[in-house]
Amino acid sequence: MPDEIGRRDFLKGTACATASWLAMPAVASSATDARSGDAAHEGGYKTKWYPFTGHPDADTCWSVSVGPDGRIYAAACAESVPGGVVMVVRYNEEKDSLDYLFSLDEMVDDPADSGRATQCKIHYSFAPSMSDGVLYMATHLSGPPIDQPAYSPWLSWHDEKRCFRGSALLAYDTQKDEVLWWDTLIPKEGCRCLLHDEERHLLYALSYPRDHFILYDTRTRKRRDLGRIGSINAQALFLDRTHRVWTTDDYGHLVRYDPEKDRLERSPFVLPHNPEFQTGWHSVFYDVVASPDGQCVYAVTWIANPSMMRIWPNEGEWPRVENLGLMTQRRDSSIPKDTFVDHCGGLVFGGDGHLYYVASRWRDPVYNPMPADGPEREGVVWRLDPATLQRQEVAILKHPQQPAQYVSRGAVDRHGDLFFGNVGTEPVGIFKVSPPASRRKENAHLPIRMWG
Repeated sequence: MPDEIGRRDFLKGTACATASWLAMPAVASSATDARSGDAAHEGGYKTKWYPFTGHPDADTCWSVSVGPDGRIYAAACAESVPGGVVMVVRYNEEKDSLDYLFSLDEMVDDPADSGRATQCKIHYSFAPSMSDGVLYMATHLSGPPIDQPAYSPWLSWHDEKRCFRGSALLAYDTQKDEVLWWDTLIPKEGCRCLLHDEERHLLYALSYPRDHFILYDTRTRKRRDLGRIGSINAQALFLDRTHRVWTTDDYGHLVRYDPEKDRLERSPFVLPHNPEFQTGWHSVFYDVVASPDGQCVYAVTWIANPSMMRIWPNEGEWPRVENLGLMTQRRDSSIPKDTFVDHCGGLVFGGDGHLYYVASRWRDPVYNPMPADGPEREGVVWRLDPATLQRQEVAILKHPQQPAQYVSRGAVDRHGDLFFGNVGTEPVGIFKVSPPASRRKENAHLPIRMWG
């Protein structure tokens, strides 16, 4: 997508944003004035913590997904350790523990001690295939070579000995528990996020660091580069009923790939953001989940003061976008806040048809005077009723050593248990949140999420 379009449309898009979402009534966030000490939780939600003890080098968990078998898969990533690699983990419901399936570097012939940047993580890049029970996964970069303290993809781009070999795409048969095949999805680059259009046998990805839109045919194993979107990677892609693939650009505009036109298109409207101090720049998608009926998606942005929106991609030339408001607490916007603290993620629909997500909450002398003897910040599990848009706090994620306010992704298994990936100080791992019986059902993971 030509950069001049971005420059020309930025001011126009900002000016006409009211046509897209500003006039729509924002829902008052119950997260705004919630207090840790007196918040009313709905009873019956039980939480449990599962650290990645089987992979001691693990320092992040960027991906959690339900597989085509209805079981939960997670990425135990090791991106800050020289020579660190990602291990694929599955929750064992019979033993109530984690099984460590394989170290991905061994499966794709890219060993940790090669001297190159490593296959250190799977970043929002699990994608299921329901027809054959395959779970696709693609790797991302950042882990340094075994003899270096850090890795820069720009510095090492032309260094054959150090350069990241490329995002490894792997097909895992969840029925036979075996790797079927692997390929290099994006040479020299990592995969930020992955999506599967199963009907057309196509995978879509966003590359890092160049932010290119990639198409991969799983039948022919051929790749196409459809062009550059910008410089700031979105963290999610989503698919609509007409097989169009959607994401966002640097300035908070929707971008879609229409396979019938075979081209990338850009909306003139800027998506919801905090008008006090944001223009839409850097307001890329962080997490997106489809409603169970497939008519709309719910999305949150990756920026301070994350916003939630409901998008109807099948209505009109460009989607109707509802601004559902800010997901975290009010704060003094003149004082900078770390985006690691001010965060929302883990969007997932439960067996009750309600949307669950995790939003951070932290101690603030004005807007949230949490108890001085309690944690400085925490991850709060919320439930949103799609019919009324009312929100209710249902649980707090309790990590034994640290606050757990940063959740990367959420998933629901075949029995209706919710799982959330945690990013923070080691040890990292996943949380299980078990709803009360009245809010569970079998095969709660269907219709399955087709993107990471």
